[in-house]
Amino acid sequence: MKVADPIQRARTLLHMRRPADAERELRGLLAQQPEHVLGHALLGLALIQQARADEAVQEAYEAVRLGPDQWFPHYAAAQVHYRAHRAGDAMAAVRAALDLQPQHAPNWELLARVHMLRGEWARMAEAALRGLSIEPEYGDLVALLSLACTNLGDTGQATAAAAHAVLIDPESTLAHFVQGRAALRAGDARRAADSFREVLRLDPGFGVARDLLVTALKQRNPVYRRLSALRGRFPNGWRLIFLLPAVPPVILVFFLLALLHWVAWVAEAWTTARLARGRTTRLLFEGAEARVSAACLGLVAVGAVLLGLGIGLGLEPVGTAGVGLMALVTPVQEAAHTGSPRVRKILYGWAGLLAAAVAVSVATATPVVAVLTVYACLLSVWIASRLRGRPPQAV
Repeated sequence: MKVADPIQRARTLLHMRRPADAERELRGLLAQQPEHVLGHALLGLALIQQARADEAVQEAYEAVRLGPDQWFPHYAAAQVHYRAHRAGDAMAAVRAALDLQPQHAPNWELLARVHMLRGEWARMAEAALRGLSIEPEYGDLVALLSLACTNLGDTGQATAAAAHAVLIDPESTLAHFVQGRAALRAGDARRAADSFREVLRLDPGFGVARDLLVTALKQRNPVYRRLSALRGRFPNGWRLIFLLPAVPPVILVFFLLALLHWVAWVAEAWTTARLARGRTTRLLFEGAEARVSAACLGLVAVGAVLLGLGIGLGLEPVGTAGVGLMALVTPVQEAAHTGSPRVRKILYGWAGLLAAAVAVSVATATPVVAVLTVYACLLSVWIASRLRGRPPQAV
């Protein structure tokens, strides 16, 4: 009983999301019994929940070494590798757990999650269905099946599975999250927003749900929705550059695509600024996001004033500088909406250089510099897409 007590307490503490307390229990146990298999396995889980991946992996390996014929050490190791985003190691570990215990539905859930981490949606759906054949009312497996179907484009099956997941467990954040994802994919922005609000009610720290709620709220704006749809049709417009020597008129198409992106970014800034001021939505936006949107709207306003002055007073450098200021919306928004901190810094640096070029064009009264800056600003959407590379297959 003395051996079982710290294990039971550690399991309870992990379930209560108190990994530091669970770690203390387990370290006390392992000080007395250094080769306790469950102790090392659970310690690995406690450490990974504290984002101490290297220590967690060591404990997971130790648990597998001590109990290679037990399924739980492999399962715990797979959890550790999965949370550390080590998809290959997680796959090997969960396969080993399934070889030892194929009738345990949580093993299939973990396999589905590993496939999700690798962006293997069809295999994710297959793993979820295998688990549901063992335990048909397993809510998380139903939710994962919905998510896989959403990414496979089967919105009907995704919607039905998500509704079933919510019915099984109305308090599940995952169930409401996948319901929102399915609704967003089906074009039902209102229902998606309701689902993501419910996720945030249950778990205010669910950052992805917050971002998707903002997306759903913006999609309810018909102007923003249409511009986003049009912009999304030309994600690789940069390739038109190679046609310019052979077909010079294509430059007009290229310019129109870049202009369309600029209009969409202005709509993005306007929608975000409006939501940031709304009574029920202002808490969804971080200060930086609201400030970027306000700055972009300020660039448009100041640029329009300078353009009007340039035209009215016949000051060509001032007018072209105004256009350059308005065009800065594209590089600023591209930087703000980049997930990678390194790429974001590069794009903000690029935007800063372009802003300096606009200032130089006014100081030296050389409108040609401002014109070139406008072109560079509009081209920033494709520069950013090259820097980001292929978008990750993330949930």
